Amino acid sequence: MIRFLVIIISVLLFYMEPIFGLFSPIEINEDFYVLVPRFLIMYLIFVSIYYDRKRAMIYGLFFGLLYDVFFIDIIGLYSFIYPLMCLVASLVVKYVHQHLLVATVLTLVLVAVVELLLFFFYTFIGIKSMTFVDFYKFNLLPTMIANLVFLAMFGWGFKYILLNRFNQKALLMQK
Repeated sequence: MIRFLVIIISVLLFYMEPIFGLFSPIEINEDFYVLVPRFLIMYLIFVSIYYDRKRAMIYGLFFGLLYDVFFIDIIGLYSFIYPLMCLVASLVVKYVHQHLLVATVLTLVLVAVVELLLFFFYTFIGIKSMTFVDFYKFNLLPTMIANLVFLAMFGWGFKYILLNRFNQKALLMQK
């Protein structure tokens, strides 16, 4: 059962994103703030940092394709971005310490990159028609704050689970 824990958490986070997306947008002083949950990509970045880059990229490709099929009409967008972010995280972590605070900051930066890539892509093809200032104020900042809260609550748990799974994998390979 412990073997499948990494993929089970991925599936749960994949299903949790649209549920938490129902709470968005939030109206404050007649302004609407959009909170986009990016739980799965944050977890996959943690998988690439603390467990295995190859598996994180495979999971990113799989769940990115599922995200493309079920939630948007453009096939290939998320299935390209998710593995790319996992690859970038694993390459950056080679040069910095794998401390939880570093992993959290790196994860938040990569989530911001995901949001910016999606904004530029949707603006380029004409799906979104908002200015960058409005995107920054009403989409990016609230999204980053919401995802920071999620990481503050669950980041240490992700690290603990993934490091334990990595240690179990290493013990099995020694036998």
